[in-house]
Amino acid sequence: MTEASTAKIYGLHVAVVAALVALNFVLPEYHHAVLARVLVLAVFAMGYNLLFGYAGLLSLGHAMFFAAGLYGAGLPLYHLGWGVPAAFASGLAAGLVVSVVIGLLALRTTGVAFMIVTMMFAQVFYLVTLYFGEWTRGDEGLVLPQQARQVTLGTTTLDLTNPDTRYLLAVALFGIALFATLAVVRSRHGRVLVAIRENEERTRMLGYDTFANKLAAVVASGVVCAAAGAAYALLFGYVGSTFASVQYSILPLLWVLLGGAATTLGPLVGTLFMYYVVDITSGYTSAYMLVVGAVLILLVLFFRKGVLGTVRERWARWLP
Repeated sequence: MTEASTAKIYGLHVAVVAALVALNFVLPEYHHAVLARVLVLAVFAMGYNLLFGYAGLLSLGHAMFFAAGLYGAGLPLYHLGWGVPAAFASGLAAGLVVSVVIGLLALRTTGVAFMIVTMMFAQVFYLVTLYFGEWTRGDEGLVLPQQARQVTLGTTTLDLTNPDTRYLLAVALFGIALFATLAVVRSRHGRVLVAIRENEERTRMLGYDTFANKLAAVVASGVVCAAAGAAYALLFGYVGSTFASVQYSILPLLWVLLGGAATTLGPLVGTLFMYYVVDITSGYTSAYMLVVGAVLILLVLFFRKGVLGTVRERWARWLP
């Protein structure tokens, strides 16, 4: 890849993050809150994209990783009185442990079997959150105390319930995840993942340890998803079993397919588009899912590789 292409790639990503920061000062209150939520969920989709888009592993269990971060951060803060930094670190640790265990077990299978195994583990995780309802309150969930969602840095106090603080922290998380993803996919490991996606047997014959590379992809994907879950709990103050349900394993798949699998900015485009389509149509009709389905069919017909995937194929082949 030429230096000019590299400059364009990093310039585009910096411009996207800068635009998101600028929107903090101009967006109306409602869209300001919506975009903060979308950015956190886009990080969830970015974690999913690492595994599905680049490694070619279709998972239906990623709600488990998101919920691991959600509960890993929310429960210590609610029940043990931990501070925000410690709670966030706990959420990341929970995602790391769960992803390592699930990766070691699920990667013994391939193809459809991998998809089914991940879905089964996710369903077990969901049932566990219901079983321990005394601590988690199941589908009712926990509302994290406002006073607990504050960070003291010297003489400065960051209040995560403040809309501006919440939005800028969501942008910061998104920016970190975006550039971390970009670094991974442009690295040697990222190229090996793409090779595994295209032809795993040939990649193994070339001397690469495909199991180790796939396990690293599962762990990286799980930790990014857990970071999104932990941030969601701390920024929006709610922890519930709904986020561990199968619906939240299907949603990131839809967001990635809509935006463009194996594109770094595709998850943001897909999440933003899907969120607003549902939000707008639900205001006009109770049959909004019918409208959403029609829109998805049209997108599949005219953008077979997702929005950014199609843009890359037709007009901008330098997009990562």
